Amino acid sequence: MLREVGAHEPDGVNTTQIARAIGLPRPTVHRLLGSLREVGMVERETDSDRWVVGSELYVLGAVAARRHDVTQYALPIVRELAVATGESAFFSVRRGNDTICLLAEDGAFPLRSHVLHEGARFPLGVVSAGLAILAHLDDREIADYLDAVDLATQFGPAHGRDAVLERVATTRRHGYAVNPGLVVEGSWGMAAVVFDVAEQPRWALTLTGVEHRFSPERHAELGDLLLRAAHTLSTRIARGTGRR
Repeated sequence: MLREVGAHEPDGVNTTQIARAIGLPRPTVHRLLGSLREVGMVERETDSDRWVVGSELYVLGAVAARRHDVTQYALPIVRELAVATGESAFFSVRRGNDTICLLAEDGAFPLRSHVLHEGARFPLGVVSAGLAILAHLDDREIADYLDAVDLATQFGPAHGRDAVLERVATTRRHGYAVNPGLVVEGSWGMAAVVFDVAEQPRWALTLTGVEHRFSPERHAELGDLLLRAAHTLSTRIARGTGRR
C-alpha cells in the first residue's frame, strides 16, 4: 500500500485505486490505511480524500539515507550526461524485482520523454534501466523471474518472455540497453548498469528522449557515454567518495 501511495505522488490516490492495484478488498484497504494514518505513514487530503505519503516516512527515509543514499555521487554524473547529450538523464535503483527512479535531470533539448520521473517504478525488463539490470543477472535468476511475472499483460506483447530474452541478449552484446518506445510510442531510452561493491547490478543510468534523437547512428555514441559514466559512478560508490 505504501508503495502504491508513493507511486502516485504528488497527486495522491484514492482507496478504490489502491485496493484494485494490490488485490485486497476495499474495506480492508480502508482499515489498514486508517492504521497507517494514525502513525503518520500516510495522510489524507481533506479536499479530495486522496491518500498521500505521510511525514513519518520522511523521517524514516532520512534515517535510511545515512546508510543507503548514493545520490550524492550520482547527481553530478546525471547532470553531466544531460548537459553532454541534451537529453533527459536519470538514476534508478533496483528494489526487489522493480527499478525506482531516484534522480532526474532535464537536458537542453525541448522535447522530452515523460515515461520516467523521480519516484517512477517499473518491473525489471521494462524501460531501459530495468532491462539493463535484468540482463546482468544470471540466466537462472532471469528464468525464475520471467516464470513468476506476466509483463505482457500489463505492458503489451512486446514484453512477452521471448521478446524480453531477445532484448536481454542484445543488451549483453552491447553492454547497454535500448528501449525503442515500448512503453510509450516514440519515447526512447538507453541505460547502463552501475555496480555495487560486490559487483552486483544495483543501479542504472538512463538517457531518454524522442525517437528521432535516438537514431541507430547515435546509439554507439550515447551507449559509450553511458558505459563510461556508469563505470565512473561504480568506482566512486565503491570508494565511498564523490571526488574525481
